[in-house]
Amino acid sequence: MIAREAYPFLLITGVPCLILLVLGRSDGSMWLQGLGALLFVLTAFIAFFFRDPDRITPAGENLCVSSGDGKVVAIEEVEDEWVGRALQVSVFLSVFNVHVNRIPCSGKVKSVDYCPGKFRLAFLDKASEDNEHTVVRIDGAGYRMAVKQIAGFVARRIVCRLEPQQSVTAGERYGLIRFGSRTDHILPAGSDVKVSLGDRVKAGETIIGVIDNEKIVHS
Repeated sequence: MIAREAYPFLLITGVPCLILLVLGRSDGSMWLQGLGALLFVLTAFIAFFFRDPDRITPAGENLCVSSGDGKVVAIEEVEDEWVGRALQVSVFLSVFNVHVNRIPCSGKVKSVDYCPGKFRLAFLDKASEDNEHTVVRIDGAGYRMAVKQIAGFVARRIVCRLEPQQSVTAGERYGLIRFGSRTDHILPAGSDVKVSLGDRVKAGETIIGVIDNEKIVHS
């Protein structure tokens, strides 16, 4: 399965690829065939980058699953305007990871805010605040959490399909970030984080943490 955001790119490279390969074979032109082969490689990479595999999301109360595939690069305490005292778990997505983002926690979307910014390397600490990003704030079952889609050095386009007041379920697709990026999961302080630095995680499948309403530390 391929994300629908890939279709314009596939048309732009795929159609000329076919034309060049057909013309090259009919004319015996190695130059046209070589150019067609290059476009074929580019088309194949685009299809690979926008792949969208099915995932099985674990069932359970107050689970937070990863919103992106990649590597855990930060686990730290933060103060968030929506969540309050919080634990931030950051996942870096390289160009080789699946870039379709999934909802981390079930609940209702409180707000979706786009914030323009810079395009630093996404694994740097400052990327969370300085880079272009979209923040989705979610009202869960007795708790608040947020997730950020953060553009990186190569990524220049964030896609978020959510709207305020929309009900969401953990594991469902909600957007993507093109060509290398980062996602931040902002959980209430007191949550039980289930991953460690350097762990590899999968969107919609890997449990980032468990939110225990009785242990939430309020500001």
